[in-house]
Amino acid sequence: MCADVRVEKDSMGPMEIPGHLLYGASTQRAVENFPISGIRFGRSFIHALGEIKASCARVNLKVGKLDEKLAKAIETAANDVRDGKYDEHFALDVFQTGSGTSTNMNANEVIANVANLALGGAVGSKDPVHPNDHVNMGQSSNDVIPATIHVAAKISCQKRLIPALKALQQSLEAKAKEFSAIYKTGRTHLQDAMPMTLGQEFSGYARQIEMGIERVEACYPRLKELPLGGTAIGTGVNTHKDFGRLTAEDLSEATGVEFSESVNHFEAQASKDACVELSGALKTIAASYTKIANDVRWLACGPRNGLGEINIPATQPGSSIMPGKVNPVMSEAMVQVAAQVIGNDVSITIGGATGNFELNVMMPLIAHNLLQSIDILAAVADQFRTRCVDGIEANEEACRNTIERNISIVTALNPYIGYDNAAKLAKQAYAEGKNIREVAKASGLISAEDVDKALDVTKLI
Repeated sequence: MCADVRVEKDSMGPMEIPGHLLYGASTQRAVENFPISGIRFGRSFIHALGEIKASCARVNLKVGKLDEKLAKAIETAANDVRDGKYDEHFALDVFQTGSGTSTNMNANEVIANVANLALGGAVGSKDPVHPNDHVNMGQSSNDVIPATIHVAAKISCQKRLIPALKALQQSLEAKAKEFSAIYKTGRTHLQDAMPMTLGQEFSGYARQIEMGIERVEACYPRLKELPLGGTAIGTGVNTHKDFGRLTAEDLSEATGVEFSESVNHFEAQASKDACVELSGALKTIAASYTKIANDVRWLACGPRNGLGEINIPATQPGSSIMPGKVNPVMSEAMVQVAAQVIGNDVSITIGGATGNFELNVMMPLIAHNLLQSIDILAAVADQFRTRCVDGIEANEEACRNTIERNISIVTALNPYIGYDNAAKLAKQAYAEGKNIREVAKASGLISAEDVDKALDVTKLI
């Protein structure tokens, strides 16, 4: 045995652990069992896990279950975990035991060792703070891990995703106002349709984001419910009767985000429906992102041999071989994020449907995918807003030119000459390469005055 390795024992026997690491035998077994992807839980999950362990220590002290000296040491160590001080000691793969027990024990062992060092004990001694008896007091992985998912997701939504979406919505609304007098041709089925303003087009994008915000916030009543206090299967064995309520209240105060005890602990631990619901809202936002980003890059395509109705900011060279080429890279990043979120939702849905009786057993996957979706939706909203939307300029001449070339404006003549005659004029204009205005005036079906009146673009929108 090397000098930088220590030996610890758990219920299954001795384990060799790298001496510089603060986790214990249970975590080391998981390290060896699950070298699968190299993907670890993100910062938001570890932050929430530390927050929960600190709250549990405070509540156990409050109800008289935990000695004050030990409780304070656990709380301090858990807060350090929350703040990222010991991230390197959370080494477990996301693809592990389906309950997340390995990661819960990882936290218990790290917090116990940090607390013991602070109290004059040794790493691995489990004295005076024991990872199971003290750090995990009144808890089970089966209520801690689903609670951690909810806490991390709700905090990330309220403090990161929603602000990013609101800022993007405001930028799109600002563009809608800026472009309110820029007339252009609308399109349906990728074909010319009736005129509109560029501002109206952008107002639709802003509303999509606004409704995405509403969808996420509509999930909060279910997401705020925490299964803490249910312990192993929801019955609350080995914990104080008020533990769930008190920890939810404590977490609400500590984070500034509202939480409550689960209405039904059996539902809260056996299912992950709230996570599936939130993921569905995130998937819808991803669909909105795809529509908006694709429209933006289509409207900007060219710049000389495409639509070219808007100009987007140049952010980087677009080609390693074609000098001067600039690509819509922010739109491309956004649609890739959307694709990832949609894929995450499929896995989360499968995960939410998987489990038997009193426990879901795909919680690490659900946690990772859900929190990743929240994080990347927020991040790309910020980048798309600042590096694309805010710098979009209208190409007014290109927009205006589409209207006179637009055959679909013949629709405005229907009340004067009827659908069938209007269709004939549309076909004639297309065949002769003329615009509707000149063909209609020459048709004898309608007066020139009525043509100009009917085709007044300010009235058509």
